[in-house]
Amino acid sequence: MRSRPPAAADAFFCEHAMPDFVSSRQTMLLYLKARIPFISVRTDERDRALDLFRQLAPHLNIPIYFHTLSQGTRDIATNRVVNEDRSVAGALDFASQQIVQRQNLTFVLTETQDLADDTPTSRQLLDVAASATERGGAIVVITTSPIWARLQRQGMSLALDPPNEDEMRAIIEECLAPYRGGLPIEWRDAELSEAAAILAGVTRIEAENAIATLLAKGSITAADLTELTKVKDRIFSDISGLERVKIAQGEVSVGGLSGLRAWLEKQRPLLTMDLRERGLRPPRGVLLVGVPGCGKSLSAKAIADSWNLPLYRLDLSNIHGQYLGQSEGRLKDALATADRVAPCVLWIDEIEKGLAGTSGGDGGTSSRIVGHFLYWLQEGRARVFVVSTANDISKLPPELFRRGRFDELFFVDLPTAPERREIITLYLQKHLLRKFEDALVDDLVELSEGFAGSDLQAAVAEAARDAVLKGDDAIDADYLRRVFRNVVPLSKTNPEAIDGIRAWGRERAVPASGVAAPQPDGQPRARRAVLV
Repeated sequence: MRSRPPAAADAFFCEHAMPDFVSSRQTMLLYLKARIPFISVRTDERDRALDLFRQLAPHLNIPIYFHTLSQGTRDIATNRVVNEDRSVAGALDFASQQIVQRQNLTFVLTETQDLADDTPTSRQLLDVAASATERGGAIVVITTSPIWARLQRQGMSLALDPPNEDEMRAIIEECLAPYRGGLPIEWRDAELSEAAAILAGVTRIEAENAIATLLAKGSITAADLTELTKVKDRIFSDISGLERVKIAQGEVSVGGLSGLRAWLEKQRPLLTMDLRERGLRPPRGVLLVGVPGCGKSLSAKAIADSWNLPLYRLDLSNIHGQYLGQSEGRLKDALATADRVAPCVLWIDEIEKGLAGTSGGDGGTSSRIVGHFLYWLQEGRARVFVVSTANDISKLPPELFRRGRFDELFFVDLPTAPERREIITLYLQKHLLRKFEDALVDDLVELSEGFAGSDLQAAVAEAARDAVLKGDDAIDADYLRRVFRNVVPLSKTNPEAIDGIRAWGRERAVPASGVAAPQPDGQPRARRAVLV
C-alpha cells in the first residue's frame, strides 16, 4: 500500500517568490512523497529535469533510477549502472521486476517514444504503472509529446518551463563569473536584468551558448544587449505560426505622428524593466485605428526598428482551419510562440479581418478565437508589445476597446499641413536624393490637402522613377507640382467612408499626431490627451 504524504514539504523547499524551477521542484517533491504511480514531465530540457531529481534524491531517502538510450539505467545519486540494457523496453522490464520485489522505487525514463496513442510502449507503461500503484512505486516520463489519455489518467503531469528571469539572471552571472577580472565586462545590475529579460524563454543551454558567443569577442559591453536580441532571434528563426518581418537598415522612416512617437518613447524602457515588485506588467501595446495609408502599418515597423527588437507578423485571417478546434489551436500556438520569442514586437495588421464574424454561422469558432485572443491580451505577462492596426472599426468587437487590453488607442488621421511638410521633405530626400527650395515645399503642402501619407509617398516615388529614366535635371519644381495636382487621394475618391472613420476617431481615440483634428466648424474638439 502507498504511504501517506506528510502534511507539508520540507522547509528546504519553502521559499517566497520561487522561480519556475524551484516551484516545479516543490511540486515534484509532493508527487513523489504521495507516491503518484505515473508522472509525465513536459520539457525540452532533459538535463535540467534530471537536475531536478538529483536535487530531490537526498531529501526523499528513496532510490531514484534514470534511463537513457546511451547509458542504460543508472542510480541518480551515485551514477552507478544498475541495468545495462539500453532499450526502453528493457528498462521497463527491469523497472517492472524491481517494483514487484521492492517498495518505493522511482524510475525516470528520458527517451520514450510513441506515447501519444495506444501503442505497445504505452501499454507496457500502463502495466508498470499498475504495479507501481500496489507497491508504492513511481514511473516518471520526461517528454516533449502528449501522453495517451488512458495512461495519463493514472497519474499527474508537470510542465517544466524554460528558465524565467530570476533563473536566467543566475545563469548569466554564473557564465560571466569566471571571466570577471580577466575580460572587460561592463554589465552591472541594470544590464544583467535586461539580459535576463531578453533571454527568458530560451533553454539553459541556449542561454549559455548565447553568452559564450558574446564572450568569444573578448569583452562584454552594454551594446551587446542588442546583439543578444539578435542571437535569440536566430534561435527562433524557423518558428511556426508567425511571419518574421525583416527590416533593412534605413528602410523605415515615419513623418508626423508626434503624439504617438512621444508616447512610445516613454514606454520603451518599461518593456525590459522588472515591474513585478509594483504589481505591474510590461507595456502591452497599442491599437492604431484611422484612415488607410496614413502610417499605421509603417509605425509597427518603425517601433521594432527604433527599439532594436525583432518584428513578427500575425495574420489572424489565415489561422482559420476547416476542422473543429483547428483555428483555436493555431492561434494558441502562434501566441505561445510570440511569448517565447519575447521581447519582441507583434504586428497584427487589419485586425478586424481576423476578429470579424462573431455573430455566428461558423459553429462559434470566431467567438472562441476572440475570447482566447482577448484573454491572452489581458492576462499575458510576456514582453510582447502588440501593435494592431484597423481600418474598419465597425467590425471590431467592442470588448477590444476595454481598458487593460491595449495600453492606448490612437487615431491616425490625415496628416496636418506641418506633418505633410515633414513627410514630403523626408521622401524628397529619400527618393530624389536632394533638397528642394522651401517655396516649392510650401506649394506641395498646399496642393496635398487631403492626402494620406501613402499618397505623398506615391507622388514623390513617381517623380523618382522618372528621374531614373530621364535624369535628375528633368525633375524640376513645375514637374513636381504637376505630379501632385494629378493625384486623386482616397479622401476624394471615397469621402463618405473617410468622413465616417474620422468622425469615429475624433470621439473615441487619442490623436496620434498629438493634436486634435478640427471639427467641421473649425473648432478642435476637447478630448483626453496622453501624458508624456
